[in-house]
Amino acid sequence: MGSRPAQQDIADPENLFDLRLEFSGRTGHGSGVDLFSQRQAPAPQALSVTQLLRRVKNLLESAVGEVWVEGEVSNLKKQGSGHWYFSLKDEGAQIQCAMFGAGKRPGAAALADGAQVRVMAEASVYEARGQLQLIVLKAERAGQGDLAARFEALKRKLQAEGLFEVARKRALPGFPQVIGIVTSDTGAAIRDILNVLQRRAPWVQPVLLPVRVQGRGAELEIARAIDKLGRAEAFGYPRCDLLIVGRGGGSLEDLWCFNEEIVARAIAACPLPVISAVGHEIDFTIADFVADLRAPTPSAAAELAVPDGAELLVKLVQTRRRLARLAAERLAQSQTAIDGMKRGVLQRGGEKLLREPMLRLDTLRARLVQGLRGEMGTAAVRLKQLRLRHAAQHPARVLERRLEHLASQRQRLERLLQAALQRQGERLVRLRGLLRTLGPESAFQRGFSITLGPDGRIVRAAAALHPGDLLQTKFADGVTRSRVQEATTEIS
Repeated sequence: MGSRPAQQDIADPENLFDLRLEFSGRTGHGSGVDLFSQRQAPAPQALSVTQLLRRVKNLLESAVGEVWVEGEVSNLKKQGSGHWYFSLKDEGAQIQCAMFGAGKRPGAAALADGAQVRVMAEASVYEARGQLQLIVLKAERAGQGDLAARFEALKRKLQAEGLFEVARKRALPGFPQVIGIVTSDTGAAIRDILNVLQRRAPWVQPVLLPVRVQGRGAELEIARAIDKLGRAEAFGYPRCDLLIVGRGGGSLEDLWCFNEEIVARAIAACPLPVISAVGHEIDFTIADFVADLRAPTPSAAAELAVPDGAELLVKLVQTRRRLARLAAERLAQSQTAIDGMKRGVLQRGGEKLLREPMLRLDTLRARLVQGLRGEMGTAAVRLKQLRLRHAAQHPARVLERRLEHLASQRQRLERLLQAALQRQGERLVRLRGLLRTLGPESAFQRGFSITLGPDGRIVRAAAALHPGDLLQTKFADGVTRSRVQEATTEIS
């Protein structure tokens, strides 16, 4: 793509006209004939339009070659043939562009009306219209040169550390049971992965950890999700056998989070095999180089992760038939050999020689059948016990037993409380009788009384009274009040 000043000058139509004049002048000077005089020389041979445009096309293609051109896409038309046509313009001019077989061209996804892009193209002429055009070989969004430089720098750094080495890549498990998936829960990628897993291996349990797969901060979410699923049990997730990390297609900017160093190192540090499934088949990211396996699409990642259940079933049926055929052939060969022995050296007395082995064979067959029946019986009993244990541990049965135990405890408590109340009642009756026997009421019945002093205490001696004290005397049939006039103590 270096500059060619001489060729570019020749390719300029104005320079072509000057060159023609110069050539004509030189010819006229050498021959003494004026080439522009119709009287002195015949008119030069005229070129057809096709010949002229073909000369201009050849000069243009050889002089300009492949160049990078930047501008804004407009009037993008995608033909059914797979060819795309559009205009590339800036503030001062525009040029028609064609991208043949766009589906196979790198960066075709960057082309959209209004998009600012850089294209690598060949300058040419469309002869049918006499129109200058660019034949686009690849495209990228404007500014992707910096991203490409960052991509290559990180790629060289990680490659120097050995993260891309084939020796460190792990093989995928043959029959995974749990597959961790790190992608968006709203994109087409998760639907494609789940559809493939359901179709090929319905026994597999997918564990999705949804993340953003583009935009600022998406690389942090992806790295954390890889770390969590790598230690799934520590975060309450089922233990995974492998991981699928990826998203659907998009522009280089959309896929850039999978080119970040933090994602690459998270994949390298993951203890599980990792399948990278980013974008379409033509898209490559740093994650693809670090992962244990790169899949061209999310659907392909799911197909690579699990075997096809239908194929396994077909192989199983084929293996069963092959074994049955081999067994039948072996039995037929053995029978043929026995028949041959009977007709040969064993023709005389052969039946006697085979009698004991046949008896042994029958005995062994009977023992085998008996053993199988015993094992089957033991297995049936064990299965029945397990079924009974399972039924006994059913939540409804457990709740029923708990309710029965609670009712039994309630009845027992009621009986104990009733017996305690009865004992306390009987004791109360005894105490009441004893109180009647020993209490003041019995003394009242025998004619005694009780005198209480002014402080409400029982008067036990006359010396404790003073003149003027108010006394209360209790009798069996009531209470009297009196006042002390004189307190005397007599000893008889």
